[in-house]
Amino acid sequence: MSAAGELGPGTTTPVLSARQLTRRRRARSLARGWRLFRANRSGLLGLAVLLVFAVVAIAAPLIASADGLQVTKATGGVLEPPSAQYWLGTDDQGRSVLTLLIWGARISLFVGLAATLISMIIGTLVGITSGYFGGFAGAALFRVTEWFLAIPFLPLAIVMATVLGPSLLNIVLVIGVTSWPGTALLIRSQTLSIKERPYLERARVLGAGRWHQVGRHVLPNVMPMVFANTTLTVAIAILTETTLSFLGLGDPTRVSWGSMLDEAFHVGAITTGAWWFIVPPGVCVVLVVLAFTLIGQALEEVLNPRLKGR
Repeated sequence: MSAAGELGPGTTTPVLSARQLTRRRRARSLARGWRLFRANRSGLLGLAVLLVFAVVAIAAPLIASADGLQVTKATGGVLEPPSAQYWLGTDDQGRSVLTLLIWGARISLFVGLAATLISMIIGTLVGITSGYFGGFAGAALFRVTEWFLAIPFLPLAIVMATVLGPSLLNIVLVIGVTSWPGTALLIRSQTLSIKERPYLERARVLGAGRWHQVGRHVLPNVMPMVFANTTLTVAIAILTETTLSFLGLGDPTRVSWGSMLDEAFHVGAITTGAWWFIVPPGVCVVLVVLAFTLIGQALEEVLNPRLKGR
């Protein structure tokens, strides 16, 4: 094939290389997907909400000093209501609830994203291996996936978190290791469908090996499904982190929205009427989970046109 930019014989248009053609097709596909996503108002709303929380989490050191997290440097009163100095009041140790909320966003989002990454990697590998290679290994992985699906998710996570101990890394591992079966089942069904398509049969006839077929045909075709499922899994991971922290299984040295809810519950914020200590972290959890859910639904509509209009 002629080099990029050269003119073909008897033509007036440049002949593009295979790599350039692939890049152009991908760029057009991304542009088309973004147009479809922009047409979904709920998806755009979810993206806007998520960007706000992401900016707050990244810029936390610039917005609120980390000294506000230390009990020894607290300057407010015990469960002081909102005021000009403390916009969202103080906790039972005199710390600003707004400062705790800002820094808590970093932990909650980090745990959600990191645990989802582990879940997606495990689920994708297990799903493709089980669906494409089959045999004894595929059947065994499928049975393991079914076994994990049969066990209630939250009790399993609680048991693992109790055994491993309260730390940020352990929470990430617990959520990631216990939330992959749904992804694996989804990727497995998609892989079984791709395995029977004509272009994969043509690749086998032309002598392509199994790993070549997986890397060049199966994996690229399941990745859109993985990305769409990721946004929904992040929401589940954040809710799980909040639940584990609320139960006292989170990292006691880190402030997250779940640990704030746990502390507010233990000091009796509800019975004492200190709504400013319990409502803000709960609202933040709901908004972030809702944002990821709206984005995930919009991505599903983009990747699966049959869902449009439902």
